[in-house]
Amino acid sequence: MSEHTTNTALRLRPPAHRVSRRAIGYWTVTASILWIILLGVQTLIVVTSDDAPEFLTVTLVLSCVLGPLHLIVMPQWRYRVHRWEVTEEAVYTQSGWLKQEWRIAPVSRIQTVDIERDPFEQLFGLAKITVTTASAAGPLRISGLAHDRALVLADELTKTTQAVRGDAT
Repeated sequence: MSEHTTNTALRLRPPAHRVSRRAIGYWTVTASILWIILLGVQTLIVVTSDDAPEFLTVTLVLSCVLGPLHLIVMPQWRYRVHRWEVTEEAVYTQSGWLKQEWRIAPVSRIQTVDIERDPFEQLFGLAKITVTTASAAGPLRISGLAHDRALVLADELTKTTQAVRGDAT
């Protein structure tokens, strides 16, 4: 294969696959926990303080508006953006919602493939795959995968990287 063909095959492009739709619920629940804690602390300060500054009440009202808006918009937006694809040549990822990132990792550079599941991911039947490469940019992460799909994908990546000659550096 010529160098030109290899460069064309690994061009930056949107990956083909979306993450699991269950990721929407996962992102909503995990963000909800943070909003509940923030609103609880703000409410506690405003209610228990006799001379609470007015800006604390304003921030509480803003949080009551921004929290639900964030919980409605963010998970849907992330679902539309987060994508992944694995080919015989590379792993492609696209992630983020405000700051979006597209990454390509040639299979020949893959060093390890890990599967992680936090308690909420387990509850939603999800997992994330971390593909560590010989890159200063750090590992690629594919979050929001159905757990069974993550297991198959990790197995495929392991087999593919074993079949590729090179030292992943």
